[in-house]
Formats: sequence, C-alpha cells, structure tokens
Amino acid sequence: MYSEPPEAKIPKTRWRLYPFKENESLSTLYIHRQSAYLIGRDRRIVDIPIDHPSCSKQHSVLQYRLVQYEKKDGSVGRRVRPYIIDLNSINGTFVNNQRIESARYVELKEKDVLKFGFSSREYVVLHENSKEEEQDDSGNESAPPPPPPATVAME
Repeated sequence: MYSEPPEAKIPKTRWRLYPFKENESLSTLYIHRQSAYLIGRDRRIVDIPIDHPSCSKQHSVLQYRLVQYEKKDGSVGRRVRPYIIDLNSINGTFVNNQRIESARYVELKEKDVLKFGFSSREYVVLHENSKEEEQDDSGNESAPPPPPPATVAME
C-alpha cells in the first residue's frame, strides 16, 4: 500500500495528462486537484484506471512534492513539482520511453511522455502555465485555497 511522503502537496499549477492511443487523442485528465494519483487496473481504488493486462492493479503513483530550488537571483524557493513512482510493477513505468527504477521518485517535466507496462497508450504531461516555469509554490497565505480533491474520470 502506498503512503504519501511528508512533502506531498496539492499543486497550484493546473497540470494535465493528454492521453493518446495510436495517434488518437483521448479525453484530457486534469491532475491538479489532489496531491497524488494512483494509477493501475484496480478500478475500485485507483484514480487513473489503466485496463491493459500488462499493467499491475496498483502500477504507479503520480505524486506532487514540495521541493526546494535555486531561483535565478541565487536565493532558494520552494515549488510543487510532479513526480512518478513505479510501485514495483512487473512490466514497468516509462518516462520518454526509458523504464524508470521501481520505488524511486522521478521528477516529471512538461512534455514528458508516460507509458505503463506494454500498453500502447501514451500520456503527455502538460500544464497551463508553460512559460512561468520558475513559479514559486511555497504556500503563500494570500493565495486562494485549492479546489477539493476529486477522482479523475476516464470516458
């Protein structure tokens, strides 16, 4: 069973997954409403279902983490970044066609492509503020509260 890390945080940036199956665009997945999304075949508990038989019931997790970074002026800021972690699946999780190591967080960048097991579906990682990459997400108190958590629906 997966447990979120202490630095888990809901992002301010509105991240999205754009799924494709053999060049056909599928329904966009909005992945900014909660701090983690469980990905796998077990539709009773996952947030993002993947029905391919090569995928595990609990295959991987897309996890947002509050991390430090160095700003252009040399000072240290904090921002929420998306990471993917493979939950020791048999057939692996892939970022840009490279299998990632199990049980280790891998930071995701805009335009990264995710694949799970031997599924032909590809998920492109994008967000609405692509030109504001240096945005600081340190938890400014004046910011409006994030929307309530919701489960991603696949159509």
